[in-house]
Amino acid sequence: MASNNYSYNATYNHSNASNIHTPYGSGDPYYNESTGFINPNPNKKGTSKWVKIGIPVALVVIAAAVVGVVLGIRHKNSSSSSSSASSAEAAASQAASVKNEIGLYPTATDSLYLLPIYPSTTNTAAFTSPTFNPSSNVALAWPSDPWTPPASPAPTSVRPDRPRLIAPSYKWQALPDLIKNDPYMKYWNDTIFGNATVYYSLPVVQYYMDGDSGILDNAREIKMRVKAFAYAYRMTNDTKWVDRAYKELQNCVSDSFGPSGDLKWNPTHFLDTAEFTAAFGYAYDWLYDVWTDDQKTTLRSNMIFYGLNRGLIAYNNSDNLWTGWWSNNTQGNWNCVCNGGLTVGALAIVGDDTTGTAEQILGLTIDNAKQNCAQAVVTDGSWTETANYWYFGTTGHAEMSSSLMTATGSDFDLLTVNPNFEKTGLYHMYITGPGSLFSYGDHGPNKFSTTANGMMLYGDYFKHPEYVLFQRDQHDAPEPWSMFWYNPTVAGAFWDGMPLDHFFTDPLTQWASMRGSWTDENTLYVAMKFGKNQGHQTHNDLDVGDFVLDALGTRWAGELGSGDYRSENYFSNDTQGSERWLYYRKRSEGQNTVLVGAQNQLVTAAPQILQNLTTGDSQGSSTVIDLSSDSTALFTGDLSSAYDTVTEWKRGIRLLNGRKQVLLQDDINASDSIMWRMHTNATVEISGTSATLTIGDKKLQMTILNPPDGVTMTQGPAQRLSTDPPLIDNQVDQPNPGVTVVMINLPAGQYSLQVLFNPQWDGMSASDFVTPPSVPIDNWSLTSHNSQ
Repeated sequence: MASNNYSYNATYNHSNASNIHTPYGSGDPYYNESTGFINPNPNKKGTSKWVKIGIPVALVVIAAAVVGVVLGIRHKNSSSSSSSASSAEAAASQAASVKNEIGLYPTATDSLYLLPIYPSTTNTAAFTSPTFNPSSNVALAWPSDPWTPPASPAPTSVRPDRPRLIAPSYKWQALPDLIKNDPYMKYWNDTIFGNATVYYSLPVVQYYMDGDSGILDNAREIKMRVKAFAYAYRMTNDTKWVDRAYKELQNCVSDSFGPSGDLKWNPTHFLDTAEFTAAFGYAYDWLYDVWTDDQKTTLRSNMIFYGLNRGLIAYNNSDNLWTGWWSNNTQGNWNCVCNGGLTVGALAIVGDDTTGTAEQILGLTIDNAKQNCAQAVVTDGSWTETANYWYFGTTGHAEMSSSLMTATGSDFDLLTVNPNFEKTGLYHMYITGPGSLFSYGDHGPNKFSTTANGMMLYGDYFKHPEYVLFQRDQHDAPEPWSMFWYNPTVAGAFWDGMPLDHFFTDPLTQWASMRGSWTDENTLYVAMKFGKNQGHQTHNDLDVGDFVLDALGTRWAGELGSGDYRSENYFSNDTQGSERWLYYRKRSEGQNTVLVGAQNQLVTAAPQILQNLTTGDSQGSSTVIDLSSDSTALFTGDLSSAYDTVTEWKRGIRLLNGRKQVLLQDDINASDSIMWRMHTNATVEISGTSATLTIGDKKLQMTILNPPDGVTMTQGPAQRLSTDPPLIDNQVDQPNPGVTVVMINLPAGQYSLQVLFNPQWDGMSASDFVTPPSVPIDNWSLTSHNSQ
């Protein structure tokens, strides 16, 4: 296995994030990648080995050659006979042997979009259907927990040994052998130590109040560091890691860190308080055996004073500051993070806390999280907020669930109270394209300690090995939670048998994901959303009909993401008159959709899906997929309710020519002007009703088919229209450098506007592209656009 090369990313100033100003207000180096937008003239994809600090993980790339080995047969459920057990052990052993021989499946990480790059191989025996191969061999699988929970678990009846949160002692004892026998666990372990080493030499995190975003960056960075320090100590018994963790914890309760009194952890933005509380909880628990009594007392009293007691105040609103608003009808990340942090802190000290605070907290948070946090997943598995806020919500939910299970023996139905939660791994998989997430709406603050590693917990718990296999290849996998949520008996390839298309049909979300491959970074990917303009915890845009498009290893139509969270009234409300909708990135004109009368869409829009059809193609075991020319998928909807000046607006998108081309069509009848808009990083050259888009050495051609009378195609900057209502005094929009808007303009009237996208694929000549017939959206079918 290749050696790791750790380096510090100097573009992010960890000691004082306030020195860097971005739309987040705190300098997130993950900003471009998380939105799907890229800087002009990007570098080629890289395969160098590196660690990027400032997002919560290291990006170490380890090459792994696929050498034609054959995986063992998939384990099937059978009787408990000795021969069956022997067969299962053999399968587990063979799968582990193959895994070690192959190493990591990806051969690199895309340095721009931070996604895995897979080798092109037709060795169909190397990757099989996702499965778990149970084993009693402690070198290959986690041993059973020796602790027997009480028959009737209670939040305050906790295991007698330490640690009790996420990683009990029996797992620490088993970990070294598992690391030796699993290339992923070895890679993660090495990366965690590399990050811990970097964090060790950095100054303690400096207090910075980031406007309405509070000190959340501070809290999550401290949590990230403390997790790494505690992990490094438990793996080495070197107390330098304990000392460094204590130094970090002492700093964030010192006189130099924020105001005096119990508002130090900024409970008016309670996410901050919750993440600090979680950091203290993990440190208290994971390092319990090495803390002195005085240190335990100090940590415990500070956690209670600044964290848990503020939680009780928030729940009871006893100071009339309404800092617990998130506990009431809030199905989103706020409830998950706040309840999760409080629960972790309380579980860490219950039994040592003589004030009764921890018990009171546990009597509140679990039921509240079941009523709110757990309901943030809708019927189709989508997250109520946005693709990026899924990370924050599921991290809080997974940490809380896992801590409860390991500490008390029960999750108290937090994982199952909403039967749709099991589907949310599919949401994350399908919303990830080769050009990063379909990141509609706000993408949030810096992630730091926030990852998608809840996928590993959910995959193991719900028996979805594809979740585990998908996430273990991702750039944010290497961190302490992975080491304990990962089931090392997992085997196969997540893409084997995975459908290329999926339609999410809950009325709140209504979106589609369509692609040409799961493992080709150059493949075609299209995602489009209808959904509602309200009900997303005020993190959405006015964006019915929005879409993204990837091809040739780049994103051609992308999202602008968050505005400046410090902007006045940015989070005021989601009513039609909300001042949130004054900001360009939140307005309808800031989305890849149709603008009518240069006005925002109605917040009351109630779009309806008309059709979601697919030829049902799935990828096989090979990373190379061969599709027939009639392989397709389509998604259409009635979006007429988005504007009161529209009598009809139907939008449809479909793949053509074996998933090599895209047709986007709008059948619309409007009494005001119509403007079709798409945001791109490309250089745009327009010729009549066609345009050539160029990014680096890649090109995409877009053409208006059967151009209606009066149509014009233009381009312009991504900025407010001259007719827009003014911003609030002294407020400004964020600039969008390197982003061009392609616009198609039509006067009021009835039209069928058809735009054909032709990525210029290597090896395809002009004659290889098809020109589809003109078909009203109402008459679309899987075969309606076949070559004639």
